[in-house]
Amino acid sequence: MNKEIALNKNAIVAYLGKTANEFTKDDIIKYVVENNIQMINFMYPAGDGRLKTLNFMVNSLEYLETILTSGERVDGSSLFSFIEAGNSDLYAIPRFRTAFVDPFSEIPTLDMLCSFFDKDGNPMESSPEYTLSKACRVFREKTGLEFHAMGELEYYVIGENDERFPATDQRNYHESAPFAKFNDFRTKSMAYIAQAGGQIKYGHSEVGNFTLGNLIYEQNEIEFLPVPAEEAADQLIVAKWIIRNLAYREGLDVTFAPKITTGKAGSGLHIHMRLMKDGKNMMLDNNHKLSEEARKMIAGIMELAPSITAFGNTNPTSYFRLVPHQEAPTNICWGDRNRSVLVRVPLGWTSDVDMCSLANPGTSSSDFDASQKQTVEIRSADGSADLYQLLAGLAVAARHGFELPDALDIADRNYVSVNIHNAENAEKLSVLKQLPGNCCESADCLEQQRDIYEKDGIFSSRMIDGIENQLRSYNDRETARLAKENPMVMQDLVNKYFYCG
Repeated sequence: MNKEIALNKNAIVAYLGKTANEFTKDDIIKYVVENNIQMINFMYPAGDGRLKTLNFMVNSLEYLETILTSGERVDGSSLFSFIEAGNSDLYAIPRFRTAFVDPFSEIPTLDMLCSFFDKDGNPMESSPEYTLSKACRVFREKTGLEFHAMGELEYYVIGENDERFPATDQRNYHESAPFAKFNDFRTKSMAYIAQAGGQIKYGHSEVGNFTLGNLIYEQNEIEFLPVPAEEAADQLIVAKWIIRNLAYREGLDVTFAPKITTGKAGSGLHIHMRLMKDGKNMMLDNNHKLSEEARKMIAGIMELAPSITAFGNTNPTSYFRLVPHQEAPTNICWGDRNRSVLVRVPLGWTSDVDMCSLANPGTSSSDFDASQKQTVEIRSADGSADLYQLLAGLAVAARHGFELPDALDIADRNYVSVNIHNAENAEKLSVLKQLPGNCCESADCLEQQRDIYEKDGIFSSRMIDGIENQLRSYNDRETARLAKENPMVMQDLVNKYFYCG
């Protein structure tokens, strides 16, 4: 039995007996006809980072084949601020590998993500999705490696407070019911995401929880498995759409906002990365130490970290989260198993001990190679991120590390062995570079490093201009100071960007 198909929760995969990456137009038509699908939804992310939807009734077999082959026209100027209304028509063409049965529609419906094409039938250069595709292709061509990623999707669920079995404030990490009130909502979300093709690692309640009036705010996380970065972005954007829709239908509220109140845990979007070659994880060397390739990738991220915020921290509330001593990074450094750094190397399965047989006496020993699980994690991004731009930026940064002649020295200089805020690290802390403190500073950093992103035609100059203009439009250089003087400044911004991304 094909291990990629066995136990797969996507109904189309199960029905056709092939992986999603193998779906063809004929497969989609077959599934629609034989399962009485009555509607097709085209879905695509716009400049605000949210999915947009175009509904098609399946009127006839001819019409079904027409829309699957030719897609449909959409108004690009209504989707992206950098597209002019006078020349704004785009084609939206479905990507069959993203097809899934809509879990919410009463009418049997098939949903698919789309790619944008210009008037000449070429991929839209400024499309975030195509930008990521270009970044991954160039990374592969330049390094001979595949760039894989996955996200940790953190969010708050908000509902009516039940005073029975109260949770401990800011101590909700991996809490079980009944002290955690929204575990059932999370597991149902996970089931729907899996049915939509999401490769989920696990889900759990997170640290943050508090009550405000008659409402309880409970932080949760759903973490994914590493897949090619293009697939990782697709999975994350569909997951956010599913979580919001399910919350709406169950009378709950959900926010992915980076910070929603002072003194409580903010929500990040940590991205794990790994380098693959011929199906093998290249993050560790033969001695189970971090490989040269992995350290070069980290060096590239160290160098471009200031401008990566332009893709991963895109509104003023992002910078209320990026403050010291909150398990969110401010200093550009990296370390092992260390949550005070920007890039963390998580605990890996690098010992030769068979823990399974020790925990389960009588179980035969296993030669399972757990090194495939090794990743590195960047901890700066949050739910305001444009997922495609963020992963594209990380792919560019990773490749940049391979092009730096002193990459390994850069990695060594920015390594810290323990919490960066400990007294023993005071000297190193004084020389480390800092992440930007607001959107305007982030735009400045992007301007200084934009040539690296535009190299090889990956990020278009129009896209970079649009990102910088949006960041500067917040005019937030003094926001942190003003918020200290008047807490309502922060609260007003939280309310404004509550549903960001």
